[in-house]
Amino acid sequence: MKILVIEDKPNAAEYLRQGLIERGYAVEVARDYTDGPNAAANADHEDLLVLDVKLPGTDSVRSAVRTSKRPPVFMLTTRATTNDKLSGVDLRAADYPATPFAFPELLDRVCALLQGGQPPDAGPNLRASSLEIDPVCRRAIREGHRIDLSAKEFALLTLLAQRPGQVLSRAQLASMVWDIHFESDTNVVEVTIRRLRAKLDDPFPDKLIHTVRGAGYVFEYRATS
Repeated sequence: MKILVIEDKPNAAEYLRQGLIERGYAVEVARDYTDGPNAAANADHEDLLVLDVKLPGTDSVRSAVRTSKRPPVFMLTTRATTNDKLSGVDLRAADYPATPFAFPELLDRVCALLQGGQPPDAGPNLRASSLEIDPVCRRAIREGHRIDLSAKEFALLTLLAQRPGQVLSRAQLASMVWDIHFESDTNVVEVTIRRLRAKLDDPFPDKLIHTVRGAGYVFEYRATS
């Protein structure tokens, strides 16, 4: 899922970029009114546009947004005033949260917008036993509890859950999740599996991620006896 952020304040732009990247989104940042219009005008392949309504030179950005075949607009405001809301209507903005905001709340609102414009390759939610994986919002929920996962943990879990009952070797996982050739002195797979189990399996009696000695790992529901 691709997100374009148009924000002139470096700290705010980096905060948004890093937070969204950590949740697995691909993020491009335009930081001023010279880059903004061009980025907005060419945002046809983005899934969401995050725009600071107080951006200097914002009229040119707005013009580019209005005339492009753009994605939904997520408009950041210092306060959701009537004028801000009217600006949002003018841009056909889908949401306009007031800053400052709690980042988990922002992610939930971003997720809601992305679900509304979900691309065909995003895939349906994955369900196994008491676990549900949402590939658009990039979140996992088990027995009603949201599990906070890093981007790599989520990618690893999704890969395993998409192939229930299939044993995947460490080399396969390293290649498909990290895009690296597996080396014997690399323990990134084991470390991430351990962290994933601590969050996904340890708090619950029934386990989903299992080690197949000498072969790799498999995702399948096994009830405790």
